[in-house]
Amino acid sequence: MKISARNQLKGKITQIKEGAVNAIVTLDIGGGNKVSSTISMDAVKELGLKVGMDAYAIIKATSVMVGID
Repeated sequence: MKISARNQLKGKITQIKEGAVNAIVTLDIGGGNKVSSTISMDAVKELGLKVGMDAYAIIKATSVMVGID
């Protein structure tokens, strides 16, 4: 897969919370960090997503907030 977005985080799917229209997919990207994304149920089915699979979180945003403790 080649894609222009530079923010690509490889991880393992740890959870898929299915709803009527959308699902929340959670990836463990290592180091105790997780990323969640809301995608359509159609996308979940088309990609054949299952818990335990490797997948990428691809982030393309017009703004990103940074915070500190």
